[in-house]
Amino acid sequence: MTLISVVEIVISVLLILLAFLAINSKTLIKSVMFLSSLSMLAVIGFVIMRAPDVAVTEAVIGSGMVTSLFVFTLLAVRKVGKKA
Repeated sequence: MTLISVVEIVISVLLILLAFLAINSKTLIKSVMFLSSLSMLAVIGFVIMRAPDVAVTEAVIGSGMVTSLFVFTLLAVRKVGKKA
């Protein structure tokens, strides 16, 4: 078993763990942070699989844009909830 195989197994287990944590999280902001870290870990997995184009796309869209969209949406919903 090579070092790359061990790293792939560890990343796979962490991806599954982060997915369960994101689903079972009690607060929405924690769930968004778990999803963001899951996406960044997927980027590392794509780099290990020698797919740099997919890794860059996942980093920009999955980790950057989607996370910021979720966070800004949560902040906007909380502001509207306080006004009502």
